[in-house]
Amino acid sequence: MYTHEDLARLQATSLKMQGWIRKQTFSPANEKTLRRFSSWEVSELIFRMNQSTFRGKLAADPNLPGGEVEEDGRQRWFSLEEVNELRRRLRMGKRSLMPPRPAGKRAFRAAVANFKGGAGKSTVALHFAHAAALDGYRILVVDFDPQATLTHSMGLNDVSEDTTVWGIMARDLERETERMNSAAAGAESGTALPRRKLPTSILSMGLGALRTQDFIRQTAWPTIDIVPSCANAAFVEFASAQYRHLNPEWTFFGAVSRFLDALPDDAYDLILFDCPPAIGYQSMNAVFAADMLYIPSGPGYWEYDSTTSFIGQLAEALGDLAHGFEAFPTGKIALPKAFADIRFLMTRFEPSNELHQAMLGAFSQVFGDRMAQHPIELTRAVEQSGRFLSSVYEIDYREMTRGTWRRARATFDQAYEEFKTHALAAWDRLEDAA
Repeated sequence: MYTHEDLARLQATSLKMQGWIRKQTFSPANEKTLRRFSSWEVSELIFRMNQSTFRGKLAADPNLPGGEVEEDGRQRWFSLEEVNELRRRLRMGKRSLMPPRPAGKRAFRAAVANFKGGAGKSTVALHFAHAAALDGYRILVVDFDPQATLTHSMGLNDVSEDTTVWGIMARDLERETERMNSAAAGAESGTALPRRKLPTSILSMGLGALRTQDFIRQTAWPTIDIVPSCANAAFVEFASAQYRHLNPEWTFFGAVSRFLDALPDDAYDLILFDCPPAIGYQSMNAVFAADMLYIPSGPGYWEYDSTTSFIGQLAEALGDLAHGFEAFPTGKIALPKAFADIRFLMTRFEPSNELHQAMLGAFSQVFGDRMAQHPIELTRAVEQSGRFLSSVYEIDYREMTRGTWRRARATFDQAYEEFKTHALAAWDRLEDAA
C-alpha cells in the first residue's frame, strides 16, 4: 500500500535528479544564462541583412558594440543587450531595425490555450517569447499553469505561491472587496450595499499590500520578464471557489486583467499567457485578459476532438460570464468578452506523415483562414530543446550540425512571423491607450 508519505519520498528523490539536470543544463550556480549570438545569426537571422553589409557598418563606426571576437578573428559574438543597442543605432537604407508597434496602444496580450495536455502550449509560448525578444520587443510572460514548465524553462525554480497568479487573485479579492465596501450607496436603490467580510486567514497573508512589481521576476533574457508559477499554486482552483463564496459579486475572472491594467501601457510590447490544460479559474482569467487566443493542437484525431470540446466549453463559460457579471466593472477588457483574433496552430507536425497531412487538411477545412499556415514541425532539435528546458533559439548551433539547427529554427521563425502578422493587425484595432 502507498500513502502520501511514499509520494513525498518519491518527490524528494525526483527533486534531487531535477537539481542535477538543472546544473548540467544551466550553470554550476544553478542559474540559467543567455548565450551570445554570432555575427552570422545577428546579420542574417535577426537583422535580415548580408553579413558583409553588417561587417561594413561595424567597421564604419567604431563606437558601435563590437561583441567578443573569436581567437581566429573569424566570428564575433554579441550579447542580446549589444544586439538591441545595434538595433537602435543601425538602419538598413531608410528602414529602421526597430520592430513595429502601433502608436498609442497598450501592450498586446495573447493567450496560448487548450485543455489538451501535451498540445505544445508551453513550447509555443516559450519560442514565441524568445523569437519576439530577438525581434526587439519587450515581453512579459504569465505562467498560469501549476506545472510551471514555462517558469522552469525560463530558469526560475525558487518561486513562492504568493507571487503567482494565485497571489494576484487573492490580492484582487481583498482589494475589490475593500472597494465594494467603501461604496457609499447602491447604484440603483441608493441604499447602502451589504459589507463583505473576509476571514482573517486571507487578510493576514498581507497580499493586499503587495505592489504590481512584486509579482514580476526577471529572466536570463534581459527583455523578458515573467509572472512565474509553481506546483504549490495548484490549489488556486479550490481557493478561488471559496473566495467566490465569500464575495459572490467579485469578478474573479478579471483579476489578472486588472493586474495588467496597473502596468504602464508602454512597460511591455507583448504579454504572453501560458494556460493550464483545463478550463478553470486560472484559465478563465487568462482568456478574459487576452486580446488574441492562440490554440495549439497536435496532429492526432483525439487532439482534434479535444480542441473541438475546448472551444465549445470555453464558449459556454464566456457566455455565462457575459450574463452574470455585466453590471460590474472589469477594467480595460469589457463584457461580453470579444477577442481581436483567434487562431489555431498545429504542433508536432511531420510533413512526411500522411496522417498528419490529412489532419492538417481537416483542421484547415473546419477552421478556414483561422488556421495557421505554418505548423510547428517535429525535428530532432525541437525534441532536444524540450529535454533541456531551452528553446531552439537558446541552443548554440555548434552543438549540432548547422543544417539541423537551422531547420528547427526555421519552423519557429515561420510560425512566429505568422503570429506577429496577425498580432500586429489585431493590435492596431485595439482602442488607444487612455
